[in-house]
Amino acid sequence: MMEEVSGEDSPAVSPLPAATTAGSAAAPPISIAAAAPPGPGTPVAPPPMGNPQASTYSPLQPPPPGPGYPGYQPPPPPVSTMYSPQPGTNPYSMPVGTPSRAAMPTVPLGVGQSPLGVGQSPLAPAPVEGAQMGITFPEVPVDPQDDMRYRGGGSSGAGLWGWVTGNPLMQRVVEKTKSSVETMITTMDPGMTPYIKSGGDIDVVVASDKEVKVAAVRAAFQKVFGKATVTGEASQSNIAPQPVGYAAGLKGAQERIDTLRRNGVIHEKQPCVSVENFIAELLPDKWFDIGCIVLQDPLNNIALEVFTQATPVPPEYVTRAQDETPRDYNLRWSGLAVTCGEAIERMMPGVHHADWHRAFTGMSRQDMIYSAAVALAGMYKQRLPPKTV
Repeated sequence: MMEEVSGEDSPAVSPLPAATTAGSAAAPPISIAAAAPPGPGTPVAPPPMGNPQASTYSPLQPPPPGPGYPGYQPPPPPVSTMYSPQPGTNPYSMPVGTPSRAAMPTVPLGVGQSPLGVGQSPLAPAPVEGAQMGITFPEVPVDPQDDMRYRGGGSSGAGLWGWVTGNPLMQRVVEKTKSSVETMITTMDPGMTPYIKSGGDIDVVVASDKEVKVAAVRAAFQKVFGKATVTGEASQSNIAPQPVGYAAGLKGAQERIDTLRRNGVIHEKQPCVSVENFIAELLPDKWFDIGCIVLQDPLNNIALEVFTQATPVPPEYVTRAQDETPRDYNLRWSGLAVTCGEAIERMMPGVHHADWHRAFTGMSRQDMIYSAAVALAGMYKQRLPPKTV
């Protein structure tokens, strides 16, 4: 009589052979025992949470590949149709023969196609159906000659502003606009006039440092020439302070220029202007104050003389200046030791000796010099060589 073998004394044998795959070769043996169905009243355990394949698998199938399983090998990277640089080359340069962006055709993207291709970010929005995602850059042929003319080159030499420089009407408009702006600036700030209109080819030195003379000559030359540099240098006439007669006035103006040249203050060829006022008895017992303006330009061999308007001087002021001049005055041949302006200032308090003309005529001495200097500058301009003007 055979002994019964109890299920507790012998191990249970699986009715199916174990799976022999590469993925499960190193896995421990798994045995499956028959489970008795739950009896009545026994609570049934809920199914496990998550993906059941992540923790268990059937012995009839190989385990799914994944980083969490032994022997996992990552799949090879996908092959891209885009250009990939070779190792050791510049990744930003395209090989010779690669079509440009303008030559690549634009393909409309349908639903489910990604405009980014491989490696698209999962956060990118989904493409719109029927949307044209590609951008084309048409190549427009450019005429090299037109391109050079636009840039200001080429054989024509016209440039972008050639239509302005070559048009006399536009030149007049530009000059008029420039003159209007300068007039506005000088009207609001008269002190800017010497700075705006200084320069040019005209450089004149006034043989005096008194503003009444320098400012008048500067304004006159800038009015005639447009731009002119006019400066002043202190000088002496070496004659009586109050010249009497035309000859004495002319002598005093010339002596001021000669003093600057002898002392080396100005160059011997430097154009120079000098102003000297004198009195003259044009009519019996009628005296007048007149200004003599002399211009000398040795380089161009130009010498000019003009005179300001005659301003009447009451005879009592001339008599006062004569009485205050000593009889043995060594420069008596050229004039008086006391000027008429000084005599007027002593007899008329409140009137300055340097500008008594305004009190007697309503016109300043600077305006009188300016009027005559404009005529002098006009004569000088006519006698200059054309290249200098």
